Amino acid sequence: MRKLNTEEIPRLSAEAFKTLEKYPVCIVLDNIRSHHNVGSFFRTADAFRFESILLCGITGTPPHRDIRKTALGASETINWTYHEDSLDAVKSLKSKGYYLISIEITEGSTSMDAFSLPLEKPIALIFGNEVKGVSQEIIDLCDLVLEIPQEGTKHSLNVSISGGICMWEVYKKLSGK
Repeated sequence: MRKLNTEEIPRLSAEAFKTLEKYPVCIVLDNIRSHHNVGSFFRTADAFRFESILLCGITGTPPHRDIRKTALGASETINWTYHEDSLDAVKSLKSKGYYLISIEITEGSTSMDAFSLPLEKPIALIFGNEVKGVSQEIIDLCDLVLEIPQEGTKHSLNVSISGGICMWEVYKKLSGK
């Protein structure tokens, strides 16, 4: 096998990407401190053709240079909005019929390897602050809480790593891959 160079990788233009039908998935970032983490979410949401990102609370917004550095242009292809209050943003999604999923460790959470999605509803994946996680008030509104199985001593992944794992699993279920 030969590694492809950058020019050989088939890529859509930003304009072509914007015209494609998106998977009905909204990523909610609840008070994410690191601009690099925010940029990673943009890049991953672009990779899986998700519809949007809601940036809430202290979460940074484009065009911050650190977001642009990690997003590699995805902050221009993914629709995003800023919401001062995370809880209000999530309540709005719920009122619009979104199936709300928090990624968190809780009593009764569902393991990432054992969940299903209601394919008739749009999905909101909610990721919380790097230290405090998703707020209890938001968890209380959710239809499902997913937990990534871990066997080490930390039981804590970087939020953008958790995002990549969860977005991949949702993409597989929605795309049938």
